[in-house]
Amino acid sequence: MILDYIPIFLMILTAVLIAVFFVNASWFFGPRKPDKEKLSTYESGMEPIGTARERFSVKYYMVAVSFIVFDIEIVFLYPWAVSFISLPKNELVYSLIVGLIFIFILIVGLVYEFGRDVLKWD
Repeated sequence: MILDYIPIFLMILTAVLIAVFFVNASWFFGPRKPDKEKLSTYESGMEPIGTARERFSVKYYMVAVSFIVFDIEIVFLYPWAVSFISLPKNELVYSLIVGLIFIFILIVGLVYEFGRDVLKWD
C-alpha cells in the first residue's frame, strides 16, 4: 500500500530540492556589491516616475476581475461543448437549454457591466 505512494513522495522531494537549489542559486549568483545603478528600477530603459505606491483606479481592478470571471466561465463551455456531441438524443434538448441559460447569465453580466460603465476606460 505505502509502496504505491513512493513516486508521489519522490516527486515532492524533487520539487522541494529544486526549489531550495534555485533559491540558493539566486542568492549565490546575485549582485555582491550593490550600488545606486544596480538597485535602480528598470522600466523599459526609462527612469521611473513617482513611487511604486501610487494608487490605481478601481476601474483597472474591475476590468481585471471581469476578465478573469468571464474567462473562467467561458472555459466551462468547452467541456459542455465536447460532451454535447456524445449525449443521447433524449438529453440533447436539456443540455442545450442548460447551455443557453449559462450563456444568458454571461450576457446579463456583460450588459450589467456595460450599464455600470465598468468597461469604459477613461
